[in-house]
Amino acid sequence: MTTNRTDVLAATLLLTLFSPATAQLTAIRAGRLIDIHEGTVTTDQVILVEGGKIAAIGPDVEIPDGADVIDLSDAVVLPGLFDCHTHLCYTVKGGFNHTNQGEMGFREQFLVNTLTQPAAYRALVGASNAREVLKAGFTTVRDVGNACDYADTALRMAVEDGLVPGPTIINAGMIISPSGGQFPGELLNPELPGIGPHEYLYADTRDDLRKAVRQNILRGARVIKLVVDDQPYIDSVGETAFVVAEAGAAGLKVAAHCVTEAGARHAIEGGVASVEHGFEMPDELLDLARERDVALVGTDFPADLWDAQGMPRPMAETRSEKIVDRLRRAHEAGVTIAFGTDVFFPVAGQTRGSAALLFTDSFREAGIPPAAILRAMTVDAARLLGVEGERGALGRGMAADLIATPGNPLEDIDALREAVFVMKDGEVVRDDR
Repeated sequence: MTTNRTDVLAATLLLTLFSPATAQLTAIRAGRLIDIHEGTVTTDQVILVEGGKIAAIGPDVEIPDGADVIDLSDAVVLPGLFDCHTHLCYTVKGGFNHTNQGEMGFREQFLVNTLTQPAAYRALVGASNAREVLKAGFTTVRDVGNACDYADTALRMAVEDGLVPGPTIINAGMIISPSGGQFPGELLNPELPGIGPHEYLYADTRDDLRKAVRQNILRGARVIKLVVDDQPYIDSVGETAFVVAEAGAAGLKVAAHCVTEAGARHAIEGGVASVEHGFEMPDELLDLARERDVALVGTDFPADLWDAQGMPRPMAETRSEKIVDRLRRAHEAGVTIAFGTDVFFPVAGQTRGSAALLFTDSFREAGIPPAAILRAMTVDAARLLGVEGERGALGRGMAADLIATPGNPLEDIDALREAVFVMKDGEVVRDDR
């Protein structure tokens, strides 16, 4: 068989296109490096990044010739942050009021947004919010629904394909709930039954629950979100355990929305991975969560952010005090706490990402030390999300997700709000030095 010049050129072109290129090496000089597990700081470290991962880390790592060098000698370097309760594809459109008759409350406004925001718009909202949370230092998030017909899956795919900047996204797809979801039932027009299912998969029997879990997995969900309560009827322990087993058979965890004591109890006894919100949890229930290794994602709103939602200040302060007390008791009981925010509304003077960082105010008010707060925002969150072998800490073989701050967050957690550098999978996404 003969080979002509055209064949050789074609083969060469194919090899060029499909042969892996040599990954560029990046060396980071870290003046101070936080060890999240130990809660300590080491100095004068070098982090060698190749192919989006940490190839080497330590004080004696040599910087190869030709490597790009990033000098963070004057900064504190730590792993990228986690937000385990986000709604990237949802931002409340307009304001709402919690008390005044004749003005829209949260659920009413939520219903209006469902009617007026198609999935394509939600995906664009998600792209904007994803960029903002990444720039604030959140390199991994768990998106727990309200995305309208799987806009969250589309957003995750776009981020993974490099079409838009954003964090690693563990998305829930459609929220599974009893009939009505989180909408106010008296506002759901029975002549328009198709409104709610754009946000929720209504599931009132075990066959419904199985089908809903499988539909979510088919449509790209990476976690299952279950609303246990929020209506006069709630899921039982058996129904919750059924969802956990069905999701677990496919390797997915279950996050359970619980705003009542009964809902949280059913979720914990049913074996969920995390209780979301958990505003009504007495000490006995917190002890049960610790024993069952169920994490609390408390969405611990400080008073200023209740205020930003339109809640009257006295009510906001009372609500915040209750949340701070529950957070303090959870920490003292040894419950695993994973940081999660639930920001879904504009906050004056803040981006979606910077608003999320304000939730550390509640942790500080609860007397939780900075080292424990950082664990909730990194390693403990990574374990809940099932990515502890890839993200949440800085070590050889881990993803090169990191941030840098001028101050030391182990001394003052507010230093996180002054981040000047963010790297995601080895790519610099923010550099304000």
